[in-house]
Amino acid sequence: MSETAKLVLDKITRTFDGQTVVDDLSLTLNPGEVTCLLGPSGCGKSTTLRIAAGVDRQDRGQVLLDGRVISDDQHHMPPEKRSIGLMFQDFALFPHLSVAQNVAYGLKGSGKEPAVMAILDRVGLADYSDKYPHMLSGGEQQRVALARALAPKPNVMLMDEPFSGLDNRLRDGIRDETLNILKEEGTSVLLVTHEPEEAMRMADQIALMRGGKIVQIGAPYNIYNNPKDRAAAAFFSDVNVIEGVAQNFQTETPFGLFFTPALHDRTDVEIVIRPQHLKIDFDRNGKGPNVTPTDGVPARGLVTRARFLGNESLVELRMDYDGSTLTASIPGVFLPKPDTPLWLSMRRDRCFVFPCSKQNAAKSSAAS
Repeated sequence: MSETAKLVLDKITRTFDGQTVVDDLSLTLNPGEVTCLLGPSGCGKSTTLRIAAGVDRQDRGQVLLDGRVISDDQHHMPPEKRSIGLMFQDFALFPHLSVAQNVAYGLKGSGKEPAVMAILDRVGLADYSDKYPHMLSGGEQQRVALARALAPKPNVMLMDEPFSGLDNRLRDGIRDETLNILKEEGTSVLLVTHEPEEAMRMADQIALMRGGKIVQIGAPYNIYNNPKDRAAAAFFSDVNVIEGVAQNFQTETPFGLFFTPALHDRTDVEIVIRPQHLKIDFDRNGKGPNVTPTDGVPARGLVTRARFLGNESLVELRMDYDGSTLTASIPGVFLPKPDTPLWLSMRRDRCFVFPCSKQNAAKSSAAS
């Protein structure tokens, strides 16, 4: 198997009716790795995948497979010649064909049966070869679609929301089973999803898309713990935001001073922290915990609502300092009554400091 990158998208741009859907996008799929294109609906994920597959064509840029240009402004290799497998949200099985016939559909030449039975055995469906799609469960249909895509032994697999139609109870098992097979085959995978948990679970690298661009790319751990901006942090989980203004390389907040050496004076600042990283302490006759370098200055609030979610409790507080609402998550059961005074502290090593997103948007609009 080649050691070069299997698939490269180089400065891809695609426009529909004057609107740029994919904007100067570059992405490399490495052999045997899973790359997740993650982002909200309408950000250009599926269009990018369709361009990689060859069922759509970019306006600018080029697509390379094993170092060879397969699509640019001069020529365009059709999908069936690219050795690329496709799986979509709609399994698109032929209802009038048996399982074995569906899997054999993409194979060429005679003597297909041994190959078909081998791949059906691989996905645990060897005993289902004579059945028809309507006789199968959703999970079984998904495995037939996987077998059909794998049968021609593609070097690259492109998957567009392939698990979203499955029941939640089945999804994790089918997803892990599919991933194991693809890893064993050494297949390069590009998976489109709008679900952060799915991307975190499957990906070797996540490419976070927004407005037709890849705004951040990296390993799941890195992209989760080092988000580029507030929107990137918020895409992976709920966040709390405390606002302030930078002055003399620091920003004053109700939770104490934050050092902001990279921001100019009078820059509006957002301190972002996830609910699980807020610490809760009890009120002691109007006093809270001591100030510490790790947790900073505590701030008091009154409970407005507490909910139990199975493995954690969410506690919402209306903060004394400005009436804003902050949310903390606590492992297990913790359900204080409304109007209970509690103190919150912010773990400094879990805070993200960004220039205000509204301010950035205003600058972008002015520049354009």
